[in-house]
Amino acid sequence: MPFHIPSSLHYRQFRLLWLGLMVSVAGSQMQTWALFWHIRSLTEYPIALGGVGVARIVPIIVFSLLGGAIADVVNRRNLLFLTQTIMTLTAVGLAILTLNGQITIWHIYLLTAIQASAAAFDTPARHSLVPNLVPKKELTNAFSMSSLASQVGAIAGPALSGLVIAYLGQSYTYIFNAISYGAVLVALVLMGNVHQDVFHDRRNNISLQSIKYGIDYILGQPIIFSSMILDFFATFFSSANTLMPIFARDILKVGAVEYGWLSAAQSIGAVTAAAVISQIENIKSQGMILLGSVIVFGIATIFFGATRVFLLAMFALMIIGAADSVSMIIRNTIRQLQTPDYVRGRMTSINQIFFMGGPQLGEIEAGVVAQLLGAPIAIVTGGIGCILVVFYIGHRWKQLRFYNGDEPILAGVKATAD
Repeated sequence: MPFHIPSSLHYRQFRLLWLGLMVSVAGSQMQTWALFWHIRSLTEYPIALGGVGVARIVPIIVFSLLGGAIADVVNRRNLLFLTQTIMTLTAVGLAILTLNGQITIWHIYLLTAIQASAAAFDTPARHSLVPNLVPKKELTNAFSMSSLASQVGAIAGPALSGLVIAYLGQSYTYIFNAISYGAVLVALVLMGNVHQDVFHDRRNNISLQSIKYGIDYILGQPIIFSSMILDFFATFFSSANTLMPIFARDILKVGAVEYGWLSAAQSIGAVTAAAVISQIENIKSQGMILLGSVIVFGIATIFFGATRVFLLAMFALMIIGAADSVSMIIRNTIRQLQTPDYVRGRMTSINQIFFMGGPQLGEIEAGVVAQLLGAPIAIVTGGIGCILVVFYIGHRWKQLRFYNGDEPILAGVKATAD
């Protein structure tokens, strides 16, 4: 099959956001993995790594629904300006405290919580903006390319974090992340005005009634709701990223540079999968592909937890990343296509609680199990739990299992190619 430029990149506004996202994710991933290494350097207790999950999930739970309601009422592009600026400042704060030798675990938790609070408003606005940038027929391709941009950044970020920590110092990972946010800010300036459907009635305002409308909408859509449940529990059981420093240092006996490559391995697999999907114009049997990809995700997690060889661990993590990428692309396409524009922000904010809550609470669970039974057991049992969840959800929500991808679409967008 000859390579062609993915169709969604023919749309200038999406192309700008895509390029900015790639740079920004690289910086964010560099900071994320550097934070884990930093905490491991400050304490030997595995449960302290789980504290990062708490610092992230609490603001998401508190602010996410409000963030979605706001994203459906205000200009999403302008909202992104604000959230991206706040996240830039938190990275600067981490850098200054580290450079001055004043940073503690509690500083890391606090600034992580502030950044997560901004993300609770940023994610609904950013995800809901994508259907405003391309026609509905290009959404699968657009989310495939968004995944590709995220994963390319997620390869560069962790790999660079190991090198930067080893040769420049911890503080520079935070400095580079602060700079990387500028790429999204520049993209937002260059893209200009973006069309957005807003209906000022009882369904669209910043109120408890508006938030309830969004929740009721999701509960009334079994395919969307079941995909969210699947996302939550699969990542809850198979979330082992925070244990990576322990696995690298204590199980595989490797240093910071190898840790960086382990951290990037999932994204290497994810990029490969996203690149392949970006070349496929029409994907059928999406429900079965979604469920199958999560089963592969769980099996690879078990293999990773059982291995003691660096290269085999890298391979397992690449399979995990590839399976997760396939799952994420299909989940995002299902949700955005089946949701009208005026409620997309609230749908995304509810989904954010699931896709952020699963891994963040999973980090806490993994930290506790690792503290009691060891990191390998925490990872292996998580993979088993992930597989069991897939079989339950496939049985409980048959609509998801038989979802093909060509069901009636509820929403349209306005976009033009250049």
